[in-house]
Amino acid sequence: MQVRAVAKHLPISAQKLRLVADQVRGMYADEASIILSHMPQKGATLARKVLESAIANAEENFELNRQDLVIHTIVADEGPSMKRFKAGARGRYKPRVKRTSHLTVILEEREE
Repeated sequence: MQVRAVAKHLPISAQKLRLVADQVRGMYADEASIILSHMPQKGATLARKVLESAIANAEENFELNRQDLVIHTIVADEGPSMKRFKAGARGRYKPRVKRTSHLTVILEEREE
């Protein structure tokens, strides 16, 4: 049984979010939530919210036990980029690209 949660248009680049996702891939969900709550990165806060949402989906919709859930897959994909500009020296155009990302967490029940 697989349970998933998705967050779209997160205001962080996918590259920064992947660094956090790599730390918790394959862990038990409770253990990963504790680790994410103690990490200083912005991506850790966003990833923890999506992880808690997936855990809540598993408990409410499928009546799975929280202690048996394992992070099967956690993927950070690129979202749409907002293109802005800032005036540079001598009236030049300086582009700013504000990147967004999509985070998908898939939990699986580990049977022992």
